[in-house]
Amino acid sequence: MPDTPLEERVGALEEQMRNVIEKIQASSSRTDGQKDWRKSLGMFDDHPLMKQIDEEGQRIRELDRTQASNDHS
Repeated sequence: MPDTPLEERVGALEEQMRNVIEKIQASSSRTDGQKDWRKSLGMFDDHPLMKQIDEEGQRIRELDRTQASNDHS
């Protein structure tokens, strides 16, 4: 690239920056102003691993409830 004239290198960089800016603008316009977390809602519905995680979370909550009720007895 050292043999390439400065004007050509700057022109190439400007073109790359235009492409980057266009991609950023295109991706931000697709969100339609919604928050990012809203796009992930329902993403893992009916996924077997998510069901396991939910079941384990429920088991832990039930153990916590049992322990809390025993501590107050």
